[in-house]
Amino acid sequence: MSRFDCFVVFAEMRTGSNLLEAALNDLPGVTCHGEAFNPALIGYPKRTELLGIPREIRDGDPMLLWARIRSAEGLNGCRFFHDHDPRVLSAMLEDRRCAKIVLTRNPVESYVSLKLARATGQWKLGDAKHRKDTPQADFDAAEFEAHLQTLQGFQITLMRALQCSGQTAFYIDYEDAQDLAVLNGLADWLGVAGRLTALPSSLVVQNPEALEEKVANFPAMEAALAKIDRFNLSRTPNFEPRRGPGVPGFVGCDAGLLYLPIRPGLEAPIRGWLAKLGPVESDFSQKTLRQWKRKHPGHRSFTVVRHPVLRAHLAFAALLSQDGMADTREVLRRSYKLPLPPEGKPMVPQDWAAGLLAFLGWLKTNLNAQTSLAVHPLWASQSASLQGIAQFTPPDLVAREDRLAEDLAALAQMISVPAPAFAAPQGDTAPVKLADVWTPELEQAAADTYARDYMTFGFGPWKRKKG
Repeated sequence: MSRFDCFVVFAEMRTGSNLLEAALNDLPGVTCHGEAFNPALIGYPKRTELLGIPREIRDGDPMLLWARIRSAEGLNGCRFFHDHDPRVLSAMLEDRRCAKIVLTRNPVESYVSLKLARATGQWKLGDAKHRKDTPQADFDAAEFEAHLQTLQGFQITLMRALQCSGQTAFYIDYEDAQDLAVLNGLADWLGVAGRLTALPSSLVVQNPEALEEKVANFPAMEAALAKIDRFNLSRTPNFEPRRGPGVPGFVGCDAGLLYLPIRPGLEAPIRGWLAKLGPVESDFSQKTLRQWKRKHPGHRSFTVVRHPVLRAHLAFAALLSQDGMADTREVLRRSYKLPLPPEGKPMVPQDWAAGLLAFLGWLKTNLNAQTSLAVHPLWASQSASLQGIAQFTPPDLVAREDRLAEDLAALAQMISVPAPAFAAPQGDTAPVKLADVWTPELEQAAADTYARDYMTFGFGPWKRKKG
């Protein structure tokens, strides 16, 4: 009897998952069905169904498709990324008859490859003669940090689930996926009788050049990466120590204050205020943050929360404007019928209130893990974000954005230093201002969606004069 009834390849974009899938599909009796639970598609682009399950049916109940994959003839599976439908993840992880294959890649390589693929629109390459001219990528330290935290967070989720259930996975790196011996070792682990005699010929490496040739600002990238422990970086997906969410984004100043941001927030102005008290330090690891704390006895830490209705309003503005959220917008239009403008068109001011209200209605189900989209940091509840931070270091003060100048002055008093002036920036940076569209109905929708935040932090109705 075979060890497994099905399998899942846990991977991310630009980790070599297409090549690994091609290798699996070359094994007799094995079928990998692509990104079966990607909210933006079903299996592959331009498909409308998979194994007889239409995309609309899958969106309503993803377990129907997972059951179909498990019961299909032979050994069947799919690829699953961190932003795929979270409703099916626990079923995959809890199923001991489901083989878990974890594919990883050096995060710097995957980040640069992702930048290049987005620039060219070329996500696969079957022959070098079809390769598009590839511009050099620009390394953005903040963007890479977010990329790294996303990879780490998903890998920690997988690792913990496997540890708690006493399971193990077959770990395979990007380079390993091009090693015939390793691929045949995977076949043996899966309990498959067949073996590969050659690597898949349908795909080739798109950008084989050295990183120095692919990155326009390579020296700046080297400087940014020098702040990260290279030993953790090289094997982050498998061996990175568990760290509190956002630890690299914490900001400490020499006077003894530590800022623990809940993003998106007011990092720039708060960092500027801290700099007036003394030299600032960031890009922490757990180890360096502990060292900072020991060097600053009597230190105080703080975070800042904003009113939930304003958070939802700004998240909605970011959803509408950010280039990287095009797929999310399409899913919201197609699967959840949100009244978002066509791609490339701004939302007209008179439609903003209705759009925000619809978004809040969807967001309530998203926060309850009832949608095909994962909870995004832009709109995650602040109470959940604070719980994550507190796993490593609970804040001494939870400040409020609408009275930040007073709260920062109180913090300075805690460490017995004069408080520098703090000029609060405009809180509402959306193209349509919340003060112009706020209604009691919007407030109630926000209270229903973020009920825990209203209760936890004591928020009352939002006041227009503070928008």
